[in-house]
Order: sequence, then structure tokens, then C-alpha cells
Amino acid sequence: MMFRPRESYDQRVLTSHVNISPEPAHLRYVQDVFGNCVGVAKFSALAAELTFESRVRLEHAPLPAFADVDGEIEPYLGAMPFAYSPEDMPDLLRSLERQYPDPDGVLEHWARRFVNRSGPTSLQGLLAQMTQAIHADFRYEARVEIGTQTPLETLALGRGSCRDFAMLMIEAVRSLGLAARYVSGYIYSPSRSRLRSDSSGHGHTHAWARVYLPACGWVEFDPTNGIVGNSDLIRVAIARDPRQAVPLHGAWQGVASDFLGMDVEVNLVTEDHRRRVPGVAGIGVAA
Repeated sequence: MMFRPRESYDQRVLTSHVNISPEPAHLRYVQDVFGNCVGVAKFSALAAELTFESRVRLEHAPLPAFADVDGEIEPYLGAMPFAYSPEDMPDLLRSLERQYPDPDGVLEHWARRFVNRSGPTSLQGLLAQMTQAIHADFRYEARVEIGTQTPLETLALGRGSCRDFAMLMIEAVRSLGLAARYVSGYIYSPSRSRLRSDSSGHGHTHAWARVYLPACGWVEFDPTNGIVGNSDLIRVAIARDPRQAVPLHGAWQGVASDFLGMDVEVNLVTEDHRRRVPGVAGIGVAA
């Protein structure tokens, strides 16, 4: 299980607890290769239902995506891969690799519509425009099916879930030579005037993309809701591919007809933080 948010300068976990029913015979926590917190539970008793209730309190203090950057961020010159430093390249290589085939260059052609035909391209503009284009041009739909659509399927259908849109953007920027990763977590929407409680991804686990820019580090982009930066986005897991950041998975014994389905619900609320540091919101997460 991946329930515990990742701690960083912009989010700090205050309390975290998981109630599991039936109680597992063994429960331990490990960090995976990406540094995500992973809970591993094993059971010894029979049960008619299995439930996980995760409750987290955290402080969330996001910063603007391109804050405190002196001058223009490195422009995109059309070179592949992007001009990352020799020190960074060994650690970014797997995040540069394409995960889905694009034999006819359809996805790359779509990505290049955001690149100036002559002269350098502002990376802020390129990534922001791509984020907004996916938000505006594609229809969001919740999908209960296991797995992720390929980026080519999402392009052809013009619709998808948040994880489909995240992978579309990730593979698109990778086709331009930029390093990108997949983020799984939660979105808190009521605090945004343009994103009401019915915004896409609210009430469920959510997914978005992050791109590495030397002057800024990892910057987050939510194409489902058109968000640039990590405002209202709570990171839980980061990976190269959605299959490495599944919130909950496992195996059970029984006949096929025993499984009746699975329900997922995520509730995020802000606490009264008038006594807290200005600009820092206390957020409670129940999943």
C-alpha cells in the first residue's frame, strides 16, 4: 500500500495512521527504489471483507512553479536529449526513456506543436501550454479498469482518466528530450475558486506529471486540471511508470465469484490554521 505522503520542503506529515480490518498478522514498512513509503501487510485469517482506512495530517506550503529563478530558464533548442549536465544525466536516463511505442511519430508530432518552428522556445511556455491544452482539449472520465491507456489511445479517443493524461504529457515531453516522472497522490480542490469540489480527480486518488528543469528542479504539472506547480497537489508516490505507483495491490485466495468489487474514497479537509504560520495550510487526508 502507498498511502503515506512524501515529506519535503513543501509538505510535512504531522500524523499518519492506517486502520486495517481484519488486522494483519504482519505489517511492515519499506522504502522502494524511488524513496516512496510502502506498507506490506500479510493476513492469516479468513474474512468476508478487507478494508484499509488511512488518516493523515500534514502541512502543505506549495511555492510557485518558477519562483526565485534569475532570468529565463534554459530555452528549448530542439536538441534531444535536452542539455542536462553530465552530472545529472546518469540519474535522469531512465526518466528520459520512452515507455510506449510511437512508430509513426504521432505523439512526437503532437508534442512539437508547442515548439517554435524557428528559434528557441521558452520551457515555461511550452510546458504550461501543453498542460492547458490537455485540460482544454480532452474529456476527463473516471475509469475503473486496471491499467493505463497508451498515449496514442488517449490522443485518438480524446478522453481519459487523470493517469492517462499524466502519461500522455510525460511521454510527450520525453519525446522532446525532457526527463519526466509520474506522480500519484491526492488533489484538494475547494480552496481553488476555479476548481470546485467536483473538479477532476477530487474524491479519488489522483495522478499528474513532473518534469526536471535544471534551474528549478522537479516541477509538477497537472494536465487533468490545468495546474502548473503543486498547489493543492499532495504527493504520495513518484515513479517512472504508473505500474510502479499503484496505491493498493495484492493477492487473495478464493474463487472468482468471491470478489464483488472495490470502492475507493478520498476526503481532504483544511483545518483552522489561524494559529499556524501564515501561508501554511493544515490538511487532513482520509482515504
